[in-house]
Amino acid sequence: MRTATVKRVTGETQIELTLNLDGTGKYDVENPIGFFDHMLRSFCKHGLFDLSGTIKGDLNVDQHHTIEDTGIVLGECFKKALGDCAGIYRSGFFIYPMDETLAQAAVDFGGRPFLVCNSQLSGMPLVSVQDGKQGTFQTDCFEDFWQGFANAALCNLHIDVIRGRSDHHKIEACFKAVSRAIRAATEIDARRGGTVPSTKGVIV
Repeated sequence: MRTATVKRVTGETQIELTLNLDGTGKYDVENPIGFFDHMLRSFCKHGLFDLSGTIKGDLNVDQHHTIEDTGIVLGECFKKALGDCAGIYRSGFFIYPMDETLAQAAVDFGGRPFLVCNSQLSGMPLVSVQDGKQGTFQTDCFEDFWQGFANAALCNLHIDVIRGRSDHHKIEACFKAVSRAIRAATEIDARRGGTVPSTKGVIV
């Protein structure tokens, strides 16, 4: 099975995640940020990845460290689970519609990290109420999450919002588009016969 567990402990965050690339979309993560929890759950459901673990961070400061470091840990999980990338398609692309929003994502697990993110977000936090308590999601952390992911997974990732109005819809459509693109890229290509998808013979 293509699985991986990664633990990251710093003076700012304590994060441990276990990933199964060939899962069924199960999500069991202790995540203190409501909207972020919703996004990761959607990511797993649409990519058919199983993810479990705990996310803790210095939310008394803000959400930046927690969200960015979760991206790093998730990216490291993908890198570890993919190993030498033998047999996979390597690249993937998906366009995801969500009401008035249309988002696209393209990814290549080619060993060279790079992020292009055109999310067209307002920068205003999303506000929610849960159990009588007000919660927020700092939308400016969206790109930080994917930057951490791309750097750690050693993939290049392009995310674009083609059109949209609601920041909620834009972010969610992007998470779903990325998950489907990653699913396409990491699935086993039967015709490849277990070889590494690179003319170099190795992904570096």
